[in-house]
Amino acid sequence: MKPPAKLRSAPLPSPVGLSQSDMDRLTELFVRGTPANTLRAWESDLGYITAWRQHRFGAGPHWPEREDVALAFVLDHSRDLAEAPAGDAARAAAEALIAAGLRRGLACPAPSTLDRRIASWRAFHRMRNFTSPFEAPILRETRAKARRAADRAPAPKSAHPVTREVLHQLMDAAGPGLRGLRDRAVLALGWASGGRRRSEIVALDVDDLDLTAFDAEGLVWLRLPGTKTTTRGDTPRLVLQGTPARTLVAWIDAAGLTSGPIFRRITRHDTLGRNRLSAVGVAEILRRLLRDAGLPAGWASPHGLRSGFLTQAARDGAPLQAAMKLSLHRSPQQAQKYYADVEITENPAAGLFDAG
Repeated sequence: MKPPAKLRSAPLPSPVGLSQSDMDRLTELFVRGTPANTLRAWESDLGYITAWRQHRFGAGPHWPEREDVALAFVLDHSRDLAEAPAGDAARAAAEALIAAGLRRGLACPAPSTLDRRIASWRAFHRMRNFTSPFEAPILRETRAKARRAADRAPAPKSAHPVTREVLHQLMDAAGPGLRGLRDRAVLALGWASGGRRRSEIVALDVDDLDLTAFDAEGLVWLRLPGTKTTTRGDTPRLVLQGTPARTLVAWIDAAGLTSGPIFRRITRHDTLGRNRLSAVGVAEILRRLLRDAGLPAGWASPHGLRSGFLTQAARDGAPLQAAMKLSLHRSPQQAQKYYADVEITENPAAGLFDAG
């Protein structure tokens, strides 16, 4: 994979004593050893940071960055700039970013967004063997205060979880032909293999599947190229069985797939395209099937497949560790929140008012 354009062209100096050719090889190594989603986030964040600094301080990033600039970045993104006066430097920079399509509005961004951009900025320093200004005590304390001041729960990635009942509704809403077969296979694999992220679904190739046990046992084994929490070659094998396995094999057989991407675009004439289905395409499939199933627009996002799998596992009494073996959550605390929401509704103490 080639380094993202902004990373390749960024004016980042080399560590002392490292030639430009060695620097190029180091950059390539970082790219090859970093998940694709992280690379996209780095490119987006570098573009944002560069534009913000240009409008706020009149020049692009400096390496290593100054502490006063880093502090201004935290302060600028820890308040509602709609309340700032017209001549405020932070507001002027924000308005320029809005005009450039890099920022949505003047409201205070979510703390998670600020944390991600700072994490990217720190990564750019590590790549050049520089100490990040965000390690300074005043920056660490300011960030902690900013998170407490925001004091808001993170918005869910999907308005609702796609539980088993909803999943069946969506699969029933998929039409006939290749498009319907593909759409049902996307949903079945994405949900039943542990609640896959859409980037993981579309990255799968035919070579990532093992169908040798399908005829005898009805099993389809798959190995993801890599996930947000695992690297290529380290991701454990996952399994599909029952209806999800049959749905996937039906799609593969109907499409005549022997190599290349499992999920591909379908033309308007319902013929198989050559191009890999994109992550955006998965979102479009879900949006269309939600509409066709009679559910409101925006009822769920692709992350609803992931949250729905874990929510259903909790409802059915599956042990958390068993669900995590498929979802590949690294943190039990992260996965436990889906179980907590289900468990509290079944707590006898929650119905004391109407008891007796």
